Amino acid sequence: MTTALTTAVPADATSTEPVVRVEHVSRTYGTGSAAVHALQDVSFTVAPGELVALVGRSGSGKTTLLNVVGGLDRPDGGRVVVDGREVSSLDERGLVELRRDVVSFVFQTFGLVPVLSAAENVGVPLRLRKLPTADREARVQLLLDLVGLGPHALQRPGELSGGQQQRVAIARSLANSPRLLVADEPTGQLDTETGTAVMALIRAVVEAEGMTAIVSTHDPLMVSLADRVIHIADGKLVAG
Repeated sequence: MTTALTTAVPADATSTEPVVRVEHVSRTYGTGSAAVHALQDVSFTVAPGELVALVGRSGSGKTTLLNVVGGLDRPDGGRVVVDGREVSSLDERGLVELRRDVVSFVFQTFGLVPVLSAAENVGVPLRLRKLPTADREARVQLLLDLVGLGPHALQRPGELSGGQQQRVAIARSLANSPRLLVADEPTGQLDTETGTAVMALIRAVVEAEGMTAIVSTHDPLMVSLADRVIHIADGKLVAG
């Protein structure tokens, strides 16, 4: 897991300006007595190249927070800034560009296209950007090698183990060299041994790609690999 992707490191990777800035963010679902306060006055920043573990019980607000940071949901109050873009005020086109060029996601469920090979799945974001075929194929092979799946490029998801499918999903998330990786319980469907390998892989690819990452997890290994841990309970950040 030592392959270096020298073309992917942003030119301003040494900048001290936070990649993520969350300021007094709140999010409520429902109204009246049925209202659920998923986030309550949440504020934090994430520095360039930092790997942050987001920890909390189920229902604590982790997924809502990741969705707000990544532009999949809008806060009711406060603001979110990612890579200089105020996510909370972007229009739909701006959000599409954010998710295409700046933020990538890894979920529990892998989200691979069953009829496509591992290489084809990884290459989907590059096709959407109309990258020339030779460049696309070279980038896909580099990413599959990085996650240890070079020999499995032609296999479809149904022919791969759960851990291998998650590795393909991670490779796909790196295709467009994002500034920020958002991972929501990426080992939630994996056994302990496989989950450990995937967590170590995320740490390695964050360093290799010069990225910043926020990973929600219950996994003690991911917590130990993180540069910093953010704890959330009942929609509020709490002391570690």
